[in-house]
Amino acid sequence: MDWQQLKKTYPQDQDLPARANRLTALMRVRDCTQYDDIPNPFSSEYNGAGEYIPLDKRRPSVRTNMCATVVDESASLVFGEMHWPALTAEDETVPGVMAALDRECALPAVLIEVVMSGSVGSSALLVETVDRKPCVSMRDTRYLTPSWDTAGQLVEVMECYKVKGADLAAQGWPISGDDQAAVFWWCRKWDRTECQVYVPRLVSEGMPSSVDKARTTQHGLGFVPWIWMANMAPPGTVDGPCTFERAIDTVIECDYLLSQSGRGLKYSSDPKLVIKAGQADPAGAEGDGGTTGGSASALILPMNGDAKMLEINGDASGAILAQYKELRAIVMEQIHGNRASADKISAAQSGRAMEMMCQSLVWLADRLRLSYGEYGLLALYRMICRFSSVVTGGLNIGGQDYTNLSDAGLALQWPPYFPSTDPELLQLAQGLATAVASGFMSNETACSIYAAKVGTASPQEEWNRVLDELSDPVLIAKRQAAANSAKTDRQAARAGRAETRQVTA
Repeated sequence: MDWQQLKKTYPQDQDLPARANRLTALMRVRDCTQYDDIPNPFSSEYNGAGEYIPLDKRRPSVRTNMCATVVDESASLVFGEMHWPALTAEDETVPGVMAALDRECALPAVLIEVVMSGSVGSSALLVETVDRKPCVSMRDTRYLTPSWDTAGQLVEVMECYKVKGADLAAQGWPISGDDQAAVFWWCRKWDRTECQVYVPRLVSEGMPSSVDKARTTQHGLGFVPWIWMANMAPPGTVDGPCTFERAIDTVIECDYLLSQSGRGLKYSSDPKLVIKAGQADPAGAEGDGGTTGGSASALILPMNGDAKMLEINGDASGAILAQYKELRAIVMEQIHGNRASADKISAAQSGRAMEMMCQSLVWLADRLRLSYGEYGLLALYRMICRFSSVVTGGLNIGGQDYTNLSDAGLALQWPPYFPSTDPELLQLAQGLATAVASGFMSNETACSIYAAKVGTASPQEEWNRVLDELSDPVLIAKRQAAANSAKTDRQAARAGRAETRQVTA
């Protein structure tokens, strides 16, 4: 079975565009439910009518889920706990405000879900304000249709999906009792000035066309409050390439191969006995040729008879495992997964060594950082700044009000993929100190580089703390005293060495 054949087992919603059905099929692979619509388990060889069930009509008993594994690992490298980027800006107050926004809206958790959801092609964030507090939520892009102008700016987002009449009635829509179980179209459209809500219509009657004036909201932002992110594609693209689609065929082969191997090993544990009888049935056998027994019983066969066990031998089992390893290597090469083997790591590795060992996965994370970092998270920060200039009274973030936040100079500083070891940090500090002393680099740049390597949340805040310590008279006195003490110790050591040489002479 290949991916094209497996997709045919999925139900198709003919009312939705082909794009929505394609994304739904890819989501099944991402969520590890791609075989759930196959009714027969792998252990069933025959159906109720005694007919043989082909292998491609059975659910695999082993699921490697390699596609989902690569998606999870790449998302952790982009927005994991130790990989959240720091923000720099010309206005020194903006990074602190956005850090408070991260905590209030749980942006690290939201962005990880965005990367995982967008692995099938795209992901989208809706930005709203409730009592002047920003709210960020992820939406399913299967039911969203964006539009851009010639300058690449988002001008419209249409949301349309099916909903039961009972759910609409619970939201206050006048749905009659006969239509409670019917299916309706629910549609909304955002543009630069308003959010239009359409009157739901039965699916059998076509798409809604009448706007509900009472539920339509005039936001007057001057921009569409959506962040659209195409997977590994530039802005202005509806859907980028799927992270794992190229490897689905090989993953299906791996699942069925391991399922068949497990089936063979189970049969070897309880092999099937085959008796080839001669002109007469074996002595003591029943008319149907069935036998029972164990180690204390014996089979008596005629001269031309034969008996043997149907089982898989060790050579065949080893060949299957070797083939699986080759298929796994192909999958990881196709989707830039982690090809390193934990069995071959004998000791703790440095951060650089780990990065080289996981180079393919790092390259994938680099591309995802562009799609969901530079074009996603950074675009969200800029939109929050625009919200603070448009919303009356500004935004309330972290219990404080902010108005007219500046988005000038906003940039993300990404931490290293793998933490550095103490020798690496010492070598970096010595190199930066040499560069600063030689006049090749400023103290602020050296502080930013070292803080980013260590994993400090905000390099700018670290530099501000350094400036505060440099201007603190108490700390200055302590450093001067420490320097004088060290100088005295060095002079005493030199004097002691000179005296020793004189005595020795």
